[in-house]
Amino acid sequence: MTILSVVIPAYNEEDGITEIATRVLAVTPDLKKAGVDEMELLVVDDGSRDKTAEVASKIKGVTLVRHPKNKGYGAALKTGFAQAKGELIGFLDADGTYPPEYFPKLCQSALNGAELVIGSRMAGEKSEMPLVRRIGNFFFATLLTILGRQKVTDSASGMRVFKREILEHVYPLPDGLNLTPVMSTRALHEGIKIEEVPIPYSERVGRSKLSAIRDGRIFLQSMVWTAMSYNPVRILGLIGLASLGVAGLVSLWLIYLRASGVTTLDSASVAALFLGMISTVAGINVFALGITFNYLVALFYKKPIKQGLFGKPIFKTPLDQQFGWMGILGILAGFVLGAISLVLGLQGWAIERLWFYLLGSAMIFLVGIQLVVYWMLLRILEELSQRESLTKQDMGM
Repeated sequence: MTILSVVIPAYNEEDGITEIATRVLAVTPDLKKAGVDEMELLVVDDGSRDKTAEVASKIKGVTLVRHPKNKGYGAALKTGFAQAKGELIGFLDADGTYPPEYFPKLCQSALNGAELVIGSRMAGEKSEMPLVRRIGNFFFATLLTILGRQKVTDSASGMRVFKREILEHVYPLPDGLNLTPVMSTRALHEGIKIEEVPIPYSERVGRSKLSAIRDGRIFLQSMVWTAMSYNPVRILGLIGLASLGVAGLVSLWLIYLRASGVTTLDSASVAALFLGMISTVAGINVFALGITFNYLVALFYKKPIKQGLFGKPIFKTPLDQQFGWMGILGILAGFVLGAISLVLGLQGWAIERLWFYLLGSAMIFLVGIQLVVYWMLLRILEELSQRESLTKQDMGM
């Protein structure tokens, strides 16, 4: 027998809780057509200061759970998840913005193989979402698509249905309004099968509790740090590559100037020179740190990190394993270029002609040292990450 447990977190929602609970209970016949045999409805009163709990307790078919004090949207949902008895768990807000009439569609997707079904407000159905929040949701969905390499249109939707067993994979979840984007981020990185079902979105009953600036910052921070805890190189590697791209453009510009016979730089060119130097050092460090953190994450989870920068290997030999010879080559090239510059200087070349070669020598030499140091560090981390599996293999376990 398939049971759907619907959780409604409620904080000071006395004006709207009756309507939304009644609408949820009314979809029971349609749920049975979709393959759900029974539904339970849990309203979690999150320490409301009005009559929310009193009103909800009088609604037939509602199981009321109470927090003695306000703990937050996410905390209320997690309390409901813990007390739900269904193998399918759904939730939506108490403010009437989400349509419970779409629960049968979400459940149908879950029964057909999806593990997490998100009611997407951004996938084509009529939406009364304010423009500022629409822009914010588009930004966060795009960010999650980039971080997780899977198309997502609504990362923070508050109407979902999921299979109970995914909770052990997506926990821990925060107590605040950022529970939904964190759940989406964790689900993508845990390989949970996600589907989206387009749903309409209405204006809420009463005053919104969401602050576009404050909660937007929390959403962004939560998603980035959650993604970092799974696959750091996805974020740091892209930042590092972008920084190296800037350095490459500056280098080409300086080479062009030098080839054109320019030996002295104006203020703008000097600024570009410093930008290129900073971008080179920062790019190498941030990129290598991303790879280093991936090894640390692998040590923590005791399993290899499969996501990587682009999701699949680009080089036959992983790039971090090539840092050693690349670094040695850089050190030698920097040393040779510096030695040649010194000889030319002793032969009478003016500093106006030599500065570019001396600067290039120093940068190449320093980058080479960085690569060698990171290569040594990554080899140690690789050894540590493989120690347990190799020990079991040697012991025949």
